[in-house]
Amino acid sequence: MPELKRALADIHAIRGQIAGSTQFRGYGPASVAATGVLALIVAEFQSRWFELRWHGVTQQDMHSYLAVWVGVAAVAALLTALETLKRARRVHSGLANEMIQRALEQFVPALMSGALLTVVMLRFAPQNLWMLPGLWQIIFSLGVFASCRFLPKPMFVVGGWYLSAGLAGIALCGLKGTCSPWTMGIPFGVGQLLVAGILQFGFWGDKSA
Repeated sequence: MPELKRALADIHAIRGQIAGSTQFRGYGPASVAATGVLALIVAEFQSRWFELRWHGVTQQDMHSYLAVWVGVAAVAALLTALETLKRARRVHSGLANEMIQRALEQFVPALMSGALLTVVMLRFAPQNLWMLPGLWQIIFSLGVFASCRFLPKPMFVVGGWYLSAGLAGIALCGLKGTCSPWTMGIPFGVGQLLVAGILQFGFWGDKSA
């Protein structure tokens, strides 16, 4: 029995090593592109709403503004997760679970950091909520950078895009004293469409992707 447990542990370790050195192909371009289009559509509707009602997203409007984007993030995460689970099982076959676990280990810390930062700022720094869109993008960029070694090399550009967009968003919102829905819509819309393009064309020679 101890020999059996040791053998199973060795097999598990080998599978983990293989998963750690294999490029993750579970993310699907279709769902990622859909989240980018969703971000642009929501930004368009939200910009019309705030222009009609409040003439810009002021400090008092930030809760409504952020609530919309939290909902968009939840829908985007669900769409991406559903396609990732289906695609990973098809592309990675027997290593699907290990590959998904590796992908989560790289990206989930960034997502959790963003969620916790949101809760803390809502509770203790509501006067600085205008910074959240930019901070979300910066944190998202860290998740992308952490995942780069499992993804096509051009994905590094996506991390740079989100980092630059986040910094620019904080600068613009700080200068104007208000945030535009496009501060979220353009970074995530363009960023996710860029990810989808890289996923679609980055796996050269992969007939199953």
